[in-house]
Amino acid sequence: QVQLVESGGGSVQAGGSLTLACEVSGQTYMTFSMGWFRQAPGKEREGVASISSDDITTYADSVKGRFTIFKNYAEKILYLDMNALTPEDTAMYYCAADWWRISLERGFEPNYWGQGTQVTVSS
Repeated sequence: QVQLVESGGGSVQAGGSLTLACEVSGQTYMTFSMGWFRQAPGKEREGVASISSDDITTYADSVKGRFTIFKNYAEKILYLDMNALTPEDTAMYYCAADWWRISLERGFEPNYWGQGTQVTVSS
């Protein structure tokens, strides 16, 4: 059994910062590929960032240069540092893990999903 639990969401002003966390538990290792996805009401899900088992990172063009994804191996937590936030970043953010890979392309479904954490950015 594998569980992913997100935290760190909230409401911020445009230009502000938030750090999201995804706690990993169960019969798994941080050798999984992991990532963050987001979805706003009425819009399709968007891949935000991913990190491979060897710590190679990939970012959506919309967040590149503003967001940073990284793992804390000792604490078994996946983080997403979010800076220079805009109202377009408002969404429910979901942590994901896959035994093989994470793709940010449309339609990808990972092996495991977290429950999500809400991020709201006001102008």
